[in-house]
Amino acid sequence: MAFLESKWGWLLLVVLGLAFPLFTGNDYHLTVMSTAYIFAIATVGLNLITGYTGQFNLAHSGFMAVGAYTVGILTVDHQFSFWAAFALSGVVSVVLGYFLGILSLRLKGHYFSIFTLCVGYIMFLVIEKWDGLTHGTVGIMGIPAPEPIGSLRFDTPLALYYLVFFWLVLGMWAMRRIVNSLLGRTFVAIRNSDELAEALGINLMRNKTLAFMLSVFYAGMAGGLYAGFVRFIGPGVAGVEHTFDMTMYMIVGGLGTLLGPLLGALAVPWLTQYLQFLQ
Repeated sequence: MAFLESKWGWLLLVVLGLAFPLFTGNDYHLTVMSTAYIFAIATVGLNLITGYTGQFNLAHSGFMAVGAYTVGILTVDHQFSFWAAFALSGVVSVVLGYFLGILSLRLKGHYFSIFTLCVGYIMFLVIEKWDGLTHGTVGIMGIPAPEPIGSLRFDTPLALYYLVFFWLVLGMWAMRRIVNSLLGRTFVAIRNSDELAEALGINLMRNKTLAFMLSVFYAGMAGGLYAGFVRFIGPGVAGVEHTFDMTMYMIVGGLGTLLGPLLGALAVPWLTQYLQFLQ
């Protein structure tokens, strides 16, 4: 694990990701891996608020749904380009996350988790019932694929795989910069002890809210990618079971580490694929 967390280890992982399509047998495997990458981005975001800051946010899948529905609504109902809608998916999630963060982060421990569980279920109900905005239980169909960038087209599983992989690499690079910075050490200090962190002069509310906003930004961007990749979304994307899946990825890989949630998010989906023969 120490080697993988070094510069050469990260480079090896990037090379393996680039070479994966050369060794896979079909488009189905590309689809499984691309979906795993998308959920890995969201899981890395959840790990920032849970693993590094010590606040277990059970509404995380709701924010992923906010990003997905931002892309779906803007592209299908308002004819935005995918890239404009995708850019707004993270912004909308952050704005919503700010207001929910300053409200929920006044609570601590289990109370915060229970509150966010309720918030996540309310987000699911809003998506399911607000037919005029979200299309209700029917969902949003016909979400356009990402528009070409110059000669780069994203109309094949291989092209979409590399697009998702690019955002995963960019997201991991940014997260590595965050957790290794003074800000990242501030989050860890808050996780270890609110009282000690406050005694050191750390503004608890401001830093917890910032961690929450960064976390849901990753969820929103992952949701936007998911909408452009799958091209259909329904209320189920906001289900709390997805948050529990991401929690499992973090625990399996290593909670509060940078590499662990990524490896967990990639390993567990493939394990479930290979266990499908068990009836």
